[in-house]
Amino acid sequence: MAAGKDLEIGEGQEKKKKLIIIIGAVVLLAIVAVVAVLMMSGDPAEPVAAEAGAAETAVAADPNASADKGSALYVSMPRPFIFNVPGASKDRLVQIKVQLLVRGSNNEETAKVHIPLIESTLLRTFSTSNAEELITVEGKENLKKKALKEVQEALVGVAGSEVVEEVLFTGFVMQ
Repeated sequence: MAAGKDLEIGEGQEKKKKLIIIIGAVVLLAIVAVVAVLMMSGDPAEPVAAEAGAAETAVAADPNASADKGSALYVSMPRPFIFNVPGASKDRLVQIKVQLLVRGSNNEETAKVHIPLIESTLLRTFSTSNAEELITVEGKENLKKKALKEVQEALVGVAGSEVVEEVLFTGFVMQ
């Protein structure tokens, strides 16, 4: 009988030790997690506010500075451009899907507001090309540069700034 009690007491103390070790480990992990979160988050509010104020001042001084500042955003044209181009032996049908690279949410909103103007300008620019030009990589690059220049000129006239940084062809098919 006495041997049975010693065995029960030994098992009970061993369970208590395991329980204390597990609780200690959980508390230690919680403390480490809290310290890690505090170290990673820090207190960046003041430097970020100072940088934002400097950026707003720069944009106010130069309206075109918004094209240099801000994150890259993409504005999709709602439909692909489909048009005919003359070729040496026959006319070709071309389909181009376009997205516009803009910087900052202000330019994104401005581009979205003026999508009809942008579409008209791009279609006019695309339709002046010919099949021989569009077959080559250089011809496509030249068309993109010409399209960018035309879109920027059109937007300067109505929005007061270039707004668009780059015209991207995301799909190009010629038949």
